[in-house]
Amino acid sequence: MRVLGIDHVVLRCRDVPSMIRFYVDVVGCRLERSVPGIGLFHLRAGASQIDLVEAHGAPPDPGRRNVDHVCLRVQPFDARAIAERFARHGVEVSEVKERFGADGTGPSVYVSDPEGNVLELKGPPARPGGAS
Repeated sequence: MRVLGIDHVVLRCRDVPSMIRFYVDVVGCRLERSVPGIGLFHLRAGASQIDLVEAHGAPPDPGRRNVDHVCLRVQPFDARAIAERFARHGVEVSEVKERFGADGTGPSVYVSDPEGNVLELKGPPARPGGAS
């Protein structure tokens, strides 16, 4: 498995509309896709994405974790080899699911680092539809 780069970062937000305005109008990203039913908004940031998700329950604050997860694009995506690699280090790997990312929808798994930060490992798109 080789890391190709950051696919996307997910930020938990209290006020998604103001965050969208900031990242689009100030930073220069583009709103690419939204799933309002689950409060998820995908912003294009070059070849990568910044995803904004509505923080349900307690709002994010400086004393809490506001980055939901970081996604690394990996190749090849061999779910069995990934699971075996992380198991050798005592790290559990989630089940494989198809998820949307910067370059389309493809397989991914989640793992946690020693500090509890969530890392998504994402393979190539089965259905292209990201970067355009």
